[in-house]
Amino acid sequence: MYYQDYDKALHYMIWGEWDELLILMVRTRDHFLSKKIEAFLHAFHYPGHETTLLESHESLLHYIDHAQATTQPAQYV
Repeated sequence: MYYQDYDKALHYMIWGEWDELLILMVRTRDHFLSKKIEAFLHAFHYPGHETTLLESHESLLHYIDHAQATTQPAQYV
């Protein structure tokens, strides 16, 4: 369904491509992924507490992991 979005989000997080992550947040049709990205980017851009940043980072990673495990990649024939 949105398997490529999850791969992209993981890639952008690993390599620190925040601009691309923001674009993905706007373009994805997965509302939960969009909200998780939004929370992470907000915590990263406006650092109030380090724990908030770490929690949003872990929350996004856990959601991506869960979504990848439950979503099958598109198979091209």
